[in-house]
Amino acid sequence: MFKQVAIFFFIAFMAYFESTFAQDPGFSQFFNNELYLNPAFAGSTDYSRVSINYRNQWPGLQSTFVTYCASFDRPVEILHGGVGLYLMNDIQGDGAISCSSVDAIYSYKLQISRYLFVNAGFQSSFFQKRFNSNSLVFPDMRPVNGVSYPTQEILSYQKRSYFDFSVGFIGFFNNSYLGIAIHHLTQPNESFANNRASVLPRKYTVHFGTEISLMNSGFERKDFTISPNILFQRQQQFQQVNYGFYLTKQTVFLGLWLRQDLTFNYDSFIILVGFSQSNFKFAYSYDLSITGKKFKMPASGAHEVTVSTYFKHIGKRKKIRAVKCRVKIKN
Repeated sequence: MFKQVAIFFFIAFMAYFESTFAQDPGFSQFFNNELYLNPAFAGSTDYSRVSINYRNQWPGLQSTFVTYCASFDRPVEILHGGVGLYLMNDIQGDGAISCSSVDAIYSYKLQISRYLFVNAGFQSSFFQKRFNSNSLVFPDMRPVNGVSYPTQEILSYQKRSYFDFSVGFIGFFNNSYLGIAIHHLTQPNESFANNRASVLPRKYTVHFGTEISLMNSGFERKDFTISPNILFQRQQQFQQVNYGFYLTKQTVFLGLWLRQDLTFNYDSFIILVGFSQSNFKFAYSYDLSITGKKFKMPASGAHEVTVSTYFKHIGKRKKIRAVKCRVKIKN
């Protein structure tokens, strides 16, 4: 009962304003959810790739934020780039609000020099957002003399659909990459109410990653690698910076990141563990929420899982010298 009433008052508070702003789901393993991060990643490897992502935010609460994603991409020589398909379902408040999307992606690859490639990605998206009022309890539904009555509230637009578009660019050089992406170019209206606006503002992303072999560590070349990554995102007034690294030893990798805003308000430590063997990759991460220097309760954290598999193409293909985006396939 408490969580249902809380959801109701949250929605009522948002509806009080004539114009509100929505926000995209965020992923801690942004480097493992590449098509969501930047459409220019589509077909950026020499392999077809299938990935599944799952995130459960604030699992200790009764009403969680759960996001499921599935993606497929592959290079297509005749198109001078790659194609991708991305599916996502985001559930809020035990299904009170849910949003599903289907994204079709094309990425064009341009060779600038022997070791420098630039990808330009274009993404077309279809969103469907749903509001389930059956899970809410309104004040006029409270029992009177033991009898519960249906609500007299009028809820319009319990389902809203819209199209959207995004673009992205990535430069690959040696074992590094630098990317820029702009999502929600059309800034669609997500509001369920008449004469109200809930704009999904543009999201701006800048990200960088590299892979460094620890040649002087006493191990064989490329036996140990460290991969620093940094991400900056801004959407309306929300902004965040993720920075950290993961360390790979043969098939096992470990990682540590920190998430904060530009005012050094720290949000979470992100701990990652995973393994990659043959054509399969698995990664698990946990967000350990912090406030300043104090740790919050575990209910405020988040679990995230990524599973990926890669398929070699049949027949001869022209060798692409672009960086392999941290994907390692072992025979």
